[in-house]
Amino acid sequence: MNIFPAIDLIDGCAVRLFKGDYAQKTVYSDDPVSVAKGFADAGAEYIHIVDLDGARDGSNANIETVRRIVSESGLKAEIGGGIRSKAAIEKYLDLGVMRVILGTAAVTDEEFLFSSVKEYGERVAVGVDIKDGFVAIKGWTETSKLGCFEFCEKLESIGVKTVICTDISKDGVMSGTNIELYKELSKRFKMDIVASGGVSSLENIRTLAGMDMYGAILGKALYTGAVDLSEAIKAAEVSA
Repeated sequence: MNIFPAIDLIDGCAVRLFKGDYAQKTVYSDDPVSVAKGFADAGAEYIHIVDLDGARDGSNANIETVRRIVSESGLKAEIGGGIRSKAAIEKYLDLGVMRVILGTAAVTDEEFLFSSVKEYGERVAVGVDIKDGFVAIKGWTETSKLGCFEFCEKLESIGVKTVICTDISKDGVMSGTNIELYKELSKRFKMDIVASGGVSSLENIRTLAGMDMYGAILGKALYTGAVDLSEAIKAAEVSA
């Protein structure tokens, strides 16, 4: 299983939110490029980046920071947040990003989702952010009427290869991740599933790896020191 250390960006800083609440923000670093280099030094191969400004308002305000993270860290990057046009996709791919993650646009603009997957293939992933069983959008500030599994069925049918699934109730809480959700997803779908939200212990990581999950995102657990990244990468290599 692959480990994706995460950097969430607001105003060019590395931050974490509590349950996706912008009013409950902790700034961990004003130099996210150095944070990314630290991930690389710890043995990471990948990085998960979220432009939270973009997720909320559709801008790509942190694109210069993303460019520097990609070019200076050497990590294979995936980026989400505010990617709602082909122009935005191409901007990021031109920076050397491995893949972009569609969120709000994947829910609200089916034609855009379909054409993007057709044109860019596996370089387009979809973020499925779950709030009370339904898919949340616009930086988790609104909830759609789409159920989690219903949406995933649609994604698989149109050829989406990678899904990043977040249980918002677990995000930033450090109470453990939603193992049952990921067990069900891995059983139902052949897509590569990345677990996100509440992955806060080596035990969580070993359990997810044992379920043959494609990846797990580590955020707050890294920033608080609850999980050591190099140990997490080793744990992900061992099935439960």
